[in-house]
Amino acid sequence: MIIIGEKINGSIPKTGAAIAAKDEEYIRMLARKQTEYGATYIDCCASVNEGELDVQEWLIGLIMEESDLPIAIDSPDPQVCVDAMKFCGDRVGLINSVSGEGNKMDIVFPVIADTKWGCVALLSDDSGIPSDAEGRLEVFHKIMDKAKEYGIAPDRLYIDPLVETLGANPESMLVFNECVRAIKEEYPTIHITSGLSNISFGLPVRKMINIPFMVLAMAAGMDSAIMDPTSRDMNGVLHATEALLGEDEFCMEYLEAYRDNLFGPIDRD
Repeated sequence: MIIIGEKINGSIPKTGAAIAAKDEEYIRMLARKQTEYGATYIDCCASVNEGELDVQEWLIGLIMEESDLPIAIDSPDPQVCVDAMKFCGDRVGLINSVSGEGNKMDIVFPVIADTKWGCVALLSDDSGIPSDAEGRLEVFHKIMDKAKEYGIAPDRLYIDPLVETLGANPESMLVFNECVRAIKEEYPTIHITSGLSNISFGLPVRKMINIPFMVLAMAAGMDSAIMDPTSRDMNGVLHATEALLGEDEFCMEYLEAYRDNLFGPIDRD
């Protein structure tokens, strides 16, 4: 499972307050902890109204001093994403994200075309998020046509079918998984990701929704998630699900995570 650690995001109240206060140690701590808990990438989202690129430079610098992980540069502004790539030096990361909206792909894809950088692509367009799988797959095929135009291989793309809040759409999970299965059947090497906690927005005890969503989505073919790797419950279920899906031979990764105390509290019985 490819984990994109979500904690360094200014839309999270504590992180936003730390960014506003230029609290270097708090940002460094988030980078260290997500690395220790097995993140594959560290997402970096300033989420500020002014001076976004300058804040991204500051955040990326702190992350790179504390972790050797690649960075997912996260912004709704694709120009900020590509401009911030230079702050990552030789590290190859992810752009988070493009979509079928406006000219986002035409800003990002030519810049990353001749690199090894990956890109998250959301299945939405100028009309918003299509309500059904058919509509989202239409957006997907437009994204793939554009990726082919720039010579970007499927395995460099992280497709986010976009999960809607379960409280507003009772078929949210079903539509998401329908997209996942169709995409993986057509492009087996492509990655599928999601901001999985979106499904529980507005509901109590959100992890009770987030955890089964992750399990069901992984079973359908999701191999990445933008999530909190320091959540011990999520971490444990993630490793258990990989083992149950036959993706962890002899449960070696599960056992290693257990020995490293990455999940718990543990009921040894």
